[in-house]
Amino acid sequence: MKITTTIEFRDEGAMQVAKRIANSLAPDNLTNMHTEITEDAVSIHISTERIGSLIATVDDLLMNAKIAEEIARDLEE
Repeated sequence: MKITTTIEFRDEGAMQVAKRIANSLAPDNLTNMHTEITEDAVSIHISTERIGSLIATVDDLLMNAKIAEEIARDLEE
């Protein structure tokens, strides 16, 4: 069974930050991940065979995005 999910970031006031974060995380994408950046959203598509793998991947991705966001915020100050 194939399990898929999409994490989507939409925020008119923070799209530049979301795009920078997505671009900084994209090199770490696994073969089952794809990042899509449009004018109004950043979407990360993930597919896997096991729910545990999906949960671990999403957890890692969100933790890395949180760290990248903190760094971006610190650089803006």
